[in-house]
Amino acid sequence: MDREEDYAAYVAARWAGLVRAAVLLDCSRTDAEDLVQTALVRCYQAWWRVQRAHDPDAYVYRVLLNCLASSRRRRWWGERPSDDLPVAAVGDHAGVAAVRAEVMAALAGLGEDQRRVLVLRCWADLTERQVAEVLGVAVGRFETRSRRT
Repeated sequence: MDREEDYAAYVAARWAGLVRAAVLLDCSRTDAEDLVQTALVRCYQAWWRVQRAHDPDAYVYRVLLNCLASSRRRRWWGERPSDDLPVAAVGDHAGVAAVRAEVMAALAGLGEDQRRVLVLRCWADLTERQVAEVLGVAVGRFETRSRRT
């Protein structure tokens, strides 16, 4: 399999999970898609490095977190919030929306480190070792962070 096919297969398999992880890390859906696209472009530029990484998924999540941190350091010139809410998406059920609101509220109450640990461990289903690698900490430090969560 050549580079483009391998990359395309990886993106097709991981896109939805990466976007959902970005949403859980406090991005809007559109910002999450932009963030994942930026991270995957960076990974494509060094795809040989991703392929040779001990754990390619952990590598990509690390790039995603770096892109998120970088985007939050930049000055924002985008849209301003308003009091008018957009029309609900077709098929959006009240029960699903209520559960989503509860999950997002619970995540909003956590610190950034705790949120990252929960999203990477529970949503992305990374192992403790993978999460520690993504966060750039020793496994023991990760275990301490996860106990505090």
